[in-house]
Amino acid sequence: MKMPKALKSFQKIIDELEEFYGRPEPPKVTDPMGMILLENVAYLVSDERREQALNALRERIGLTPPEILMAHEETLLEVAHLGGMHPSARVEKLRRIAQIALQEFDGDFDRALKQPLAKAKKSLKKFPGIGEPGAEKILLFSRAHPILALDSNGLRVLLRLGYGEERKSYASTYRSAQEAVDGEVKKDFDWLIAVHQLLRRHGQELCKTVRPLCSRCPLKSSCRYYQEEVRPKRESD
Repeated sequence: MKMPKALKSFQKIIDELEEFYGRPEPPKVTDPMGMILLENVAYLVSDERREQALNALRERIGLTPPEILMAHEETLLEVAHLGGMHPSARVEKLRRIAQIALQEFDGDFDRALKQPLAKAKKSLKKFPGIGEPGAEKILLFSRAHPILALDSNGLRVLLRLGYGEERKSYASTYRSAQEAVDGEVKKDFDWLIAVHQLLRRHGQELCKTVRPLCSRCPLKSSCRYYQEEVRPKRESD
């Protein structure tokens, strides 16, 4: 079902999220190789555990392609175990990432990231675990392209607020939300990174997929989902 436009301006929504959660700290990992490894070093674990696994990889092996390719299998497996299930499969992913970084980028991402947006995203999507949203996050956090990157949590928040619509594919839904908010987006890296972080945190903590905590939400007065789906049911109980 297509939802009407959000009830408040996007900037007002972001201001209210920042007032509620506080200004986000700058992201800890912003280099392309580090972000690709962070995405693949762990599976279905918390952010804290994912960071722990990446830190172990950095300390015990290193994050450069040659260091990963030359690392002992047992050491890679020990690191991968910190990141949850299927450690052997993730070891293979880490080695594959290192191979692609050397073969396709010669270990240097600068030229690839400075390509036009579509080509830069295509280059990054060669890596395992990196789809359109992941590629856009890398381009944003590395300050190569000022775009509104969204993870699944941030996308869910925007859809419920009234930006975009659910479509048959995730990619199409993702694009619809970006298009809906495009006229209100600032081409400013600091602002865009903070927006990504705030929307993601809100989706993780309150605007959850199942049983969202609407009663605690600072945006409920301007949220289409709450006003049209949640509130009427509560009033009828």
